[in-house]
Amino acid sequence: MKDTADTALINKISDGALPTEWRMYGKKADFFAVGETFGIDPVIARVIRNRDVIGDEAIRRYLYGSLADTHDPARMKDMEKGCKLLLEKIKQGRHIRIISDYDVDGIMSNYILYKGLNRVAGQMPVTIDYDIPNRMHDGYGINIRLVQAAFDAGVDTILTCDNGIAAFEAIDYAKELGMTVIVTDHHDIPYDLDAEGNRHYRIVSADAVIDHKQPDCGYPCKELCGAGVAYKLVQLLYRMCDIPEEECEVFTEYLGIATVCDVMQLVDENRIFVKQALKMLPHSSNPGLRALVRCCKREGKALSVFDLGFIIGPCINAAGRLSDAVTSLQFLLEEDTYQAEKRAVELMNINHQRKSMTIEGVDTVVHMLEEGIGDASLRDRVLVIYVPDLHESLVGIVAGRIKEQYYRPVLLFTDSEDNNIIKGSGRSVEGYHMYDELNRCRELFTKFGGHEMAAGFSMERKHLTELRKRLNENCRLDENLLTPKLYVDVPMPLDYITMALVEQLELLAPFGKGNEKPIFAERGVRIKRASVAGKNKNILKILFIMKNGKLMEGLNFQPDKFISDIKEWFGNAECDRMLNGMSNSVALDIAYYPEINEYAGRKSLQVRLQEYRRYQDEKC
Repeated sequence: MKDTADTALINKISDGALPTEWRMYGKKADFFAVGETFGIDPVIARVIRNRDVIGDEAIRRYLYGSLADTHDPARMKDMEKGCKLLLEKIKQGRHIRIISDYDVDGIMSNYILYKGLNRVAGQMPVTIDYDIPNRMHDGYGINIRLVQAAFDAGVDTILTCDNGIAAFEAIDYAKELGMTVIVTDHHDIPYDLDAEGNRHYRIVSADAVIDHKQPDCGYPCKELCGAGVAYKLVQLLYRMCDIPEEECEVFTEYLGIATVCDVMQLVDENRIFVKQALKMLPHSSNPGLRALVRCCKREGKALSVFDLGFIIGPCINAAGRLSDAVTSLQFLLEEDTYQAEKRAVELMNINHQRKSMTIEGVDTVVHMLEEGIGDASLRDRVLVIYVPDLHESLVGIVAGRIKEQYYRPVLLFTDSEDNNIIKGSGRSVEGYHMYDELNRCRELFTKFGGHEMAAGFSMERKHLTELRKRLNENCRLDENLLTPKLYVDVPMPLDYITMALVEQLELLAPFGKGNEKPIFAERGVRIKRASVAGKNKNILKILFIMKNGKLMEGLNFQPDKFISDIKEWFGNAECDRMLNGMSNSVALDIAYYPEINEYAGRKSLQVRLQEYRRYQDEKC
């Protein structure tokens, strides 16, 4: 295969991701004036400016926004049209079926629509039910089999959620059968490129197409997940039926989980939804969610975005990966406390199995890349890898882990039920629009869809080598884009940290994509002592010497790597002196996040060490 990158770049990236580059935000504002207006430290004002929140009203919404500050659902294209159709069908007693995706966002979307439509229908003689494609047998989204099954069951109207915007064949077939189809989705709108590179969008033949990504849709927030669109639809339905819109707020906890698990930007109203969800979930009205929080040992604790995305969400997602996503939807619909508890344990067990299989899958792919097995090559800037026998449901997770490890776009394929077809998922890095790049090779795929940072696809096995060749030949990723970046919000000495400042930092939460946890940095920090702790020896406790001579405790969760780096940079003797609390010459530039540690009723300040490098008297 012809290499298109220069030799130096290929040699660098073939060793793995390039070293992380530290960058300092340089955005300007009158931080003292903002701080005075809102009663916050200028450091907090600076972080807010770094998140591109500008103007008093925007800052107010960022700091104190509530559900009252979210946008009017009627502003979304076809929303009123879709709601009127649904109300007409409900009044006529027609059979309505909701068809979602099988991931967390799809399950939550389905739940919101199912409960919301039944609330609107009340005692009317109407059938509202649901279906979810099987990941293994159906693949993503609505298809002809699901349409036929709906038609055979006497369904009049299909309502999609978190899918449908690219289901041309299935929706055309539903229309041929005389069915009504309403699409609610949040994925990118399919398009064709002409010779000049202009986009020509293609819209499915549904009776109403509700997707804020449509170029002529005026809805302000373009970052809603599928559950967000479903929430907005129910909100407008309630308004049209004179049901208090405040009743929609019960769905916020489901929307918050979906927003985090679908890795949506935590900006605008998304941030408000997630913030509200984190308040509601510890006291959820849903027996299943209460049981799951309890089983995950989070009962009575303040929940974070991490809990939603890495503890609770994966349990809900696991059923759709290894068995049937309907199991998770039924879990959410379960009203009996005892049964909800049983279902929660079942989901946790499925997730434990998924975790073990994921670790095995990642190890297999890393081995293939390191050894150059098959088409896998670390000399590629876009990694295209075929892994026989990898469980199809884990391809996306494994692709994400490989992307994180090597910081390159990853397209991972495995076998399907059709021996001639391989199916896969892709995960991207900033600066590489995966959907656009796949669109340039669209004739190689039997099916594909997605957005800038992720995609799903299938293709004939024989096209794999050609795809790898073309994606790398077309790739415009240079050394700058392939270098991971650490963005430092504020250069701040450790002795500036106070309890009040850390408490104010909580005003900026919830943290996640688009609203990352602030990073602070100090250069040339000396270490008094470092020690390994924890029953698994996976915690490194560090005592940093502040400029005022006092000590600040720091935590790091890669003790082996830290100690190895110190030995490489300063020598074994200095490392031993550091570990024994003796005078040493170890000095580091550190990037950190300050925290309050509570133990035995006492509070103390500490820092979570995010990154570090050897101090060499150079600018951050």
